[in-house]
Amino acid sequence: MSALSPLERRSALTLACVISLRLFGLFLIMPVFSVYAKALPDSTPLLIGLALGVYGLGQMCLQIPLGLLSDRIGRKPAISMGLAVFALGGLVAAMSHTLMGIVIGRALQGMGAVAGAGTALAADLTREENRSKVMGIIGVSIGMAFLLALILGPPLEAVDGLSGLFAATSILALLALALLWLIVPTPERVRAPAASGFGSVLAMLRDSRMLVLNGSVFFLHLLLTASFVGLPLLLVDKLHLPVSRHWELYLPVMVIAAFVMGASLHRMKEIAQSLRIVTVCIVVIGLALLGFALGGDHIALLGVAAAMFFSGFNLLEAALPSLVSRLAPAALRGAAMGAYSTSQFLGAFVGGAVGGIALGRLGTAGVFACAAALTLLWLPLVVLGARRIATAAATPAEASSRLPMAADCKGADPAQ
Repeated sequence: MSALSPLERRSALTLACVISLRLFGLFLIMPVFSVYAKALPDSTPLLIGLALGVYGLGQMCLQIPLGLLSDRIGRKPAISMGLAVFALGGLVAAMSHTLMGIVIGRALQGMGAVAGAGTALAADLTREENRSKVMGIIGVSIGMAFLLALILGPPLEAVDGLSGLFAATSILALLALALLWLIVPTPERVRAPAASGFGSVLAMLRDSRMLVLNGSVFFLHLLLTASFVGLPLLLVDKLHLPVSRHWELYLPVMVIAAFVMGASLHRMKEIAQSLRIVTVCIVVIGLALLGFALGGDHIALLGVAAAMFFSGFNLLEAALPSLVSRLAPAALRGAAMGAYSTSQFLGAFVGGAVGGIALGRLGTAGVFACAAALTLLWLPLVVLGARRIATAAATPAEASSRLPMAADCKGADPAQ
């Protein structure tokens, strides 16, 4: 893997800031929302759940359309539209005094589905051999945004209330918009041809290689969301660690995960090697989930399991989008990343439901046992698909025949 050029380094760092600022604003709500939403006049359990989940539904519905739009009008204009809608949603939620108003605001925030277009922009601005490294930088920034939100959410809510947190999400989105236009480079755009409508997108998505990668991110975020249904309860009920001190586990674990990622990124240069790392990470995540289920009473075992889980998670967060960006046709890269992000948010939605059902019927340990069992469905998907992906990547002619629209979407990667 070659060193990042100055352009790639600037692109990676500024795009990491753009993406993580928006997500930091979103994550700020998570540690406190359910508790304080109960005090609103029209509060019901259904509306609380809807307010949390409606964001993901908007993301699922609009990632592909906005990704395809970014292929047509350019990445920056499409991302700007999404950030503006996201900021508007935060403002609506901040000004609302009812839970239904917050639901509307959260729905608007979900319509700002820019993850696919943002990742596609990162791919446009980097050489293929460095995309894993750039995705790793973005992945680390997202992990840091999540960690900081867990730490800062409760004290910030105490300063200005829930409405202040929603207002902060809008301010952070506008700051991300400014960074996007002032610092992030603008790539030479490969315009999607007129024929590349939804038929071409569907043809791409039916390809077995894309199904494997989209299925993988679905399982990855299903397991992450299900785990966070049980992990806070495990820390509070089993280890008697109050929410205000959960950072004492998350901080060292995320530092370890960042070191593991840094030591492994150079191994992701070849597609076949990246797929082997994906397979290993699935096994590691499955073992970590078993560690959560069986060793929740032991802080040392829990720490080891958490380090394994987040190391595997962070590596997959870097490897999977890099593989999608390499295998998708250049002129449909935005749509491909949109489909990838749609699968990610669908996995998060399903993971929350699975985690909640398991918690109610099987208890905290049952959440992790069910999540570990799901890796037995995920692992064969990757093992069986890896050979086909590697073979197709090695034979471009075969890849073109399997993606019929690729012949109409030829174009050099602007970063190369």
